[in-house]
Amino acid sequence: MAFTDFKYPGVVQEFGLTWHTTLDMFAGVPAAPTSVALQQALEVGLQLAVTVNTEKARSEWMVAPLLSDFWARYRGQISLFSGSDFQADPGAKLTGYCDFLIARAPHQPQIVAPVVVICEAKKDSPDDGLGQCIAGMIGAQRFNRRADTPSDAIYGCLTTGSDWRFLRLTGTVLEFDTTVYGVLRADRILGILMHIVGPPPAQVAA
Repeated sequence: MAFTDFKYPGVVQEFGLTWHTTLDMFAGVPAAPTSVALQQALEVGLQLAVTVNTEKARSEWMVAPLLSDFWARYRGQISLFSGSDFQADPGAKLTGYCDFLIARAPHQPQIVAPVVVICEAKKDSPDDGLGQCIAGMIGAQRFNRRADTPSDAIYGCLTTGSDWRFLRLTGTVLEFDTTVYGVLRADRILGILMHIVGPPPAQVAA
């Protein structure tokens, strides 16, 4: 069994989570200005991804450029992984590959706690990977606890590249943000990610 084997709503019941729905979880979080380079990359990537319309195309041409820009703002002070095998909790079958994973630890070749964001990219509805994403969030929560670096909350992100949706896991409470964030407002998505991870250290701020 792996992250991909968990389905919604079964995963919520299996791990005893309490589900809450909220509107605009990040109300009041400021947007982060985007660079001209990112805007141009997303405009081209949107055309390519929509035409080819595979998960790989959307992941490479829309999701990766935005997350790469986000990571660059921290100058290696956080970790970003793509397609990595995350052995979060093998005993609970919480293992497998995550499309993207963000951790607060300085960038290095292996996943190190605390993991704060699990991101899954799908070609159709963002909700297609809901069970998988939730399982990854639970795994990250346990992974952090074992490393004695618990995070106040674990966030999940479901995206088609063009549409982004967020979840938050605090203890056993799982919140689902019904707001859909469009990639053409990349500044809003970047602002949310920076709110989750925290601002870049002053000495390395972009």
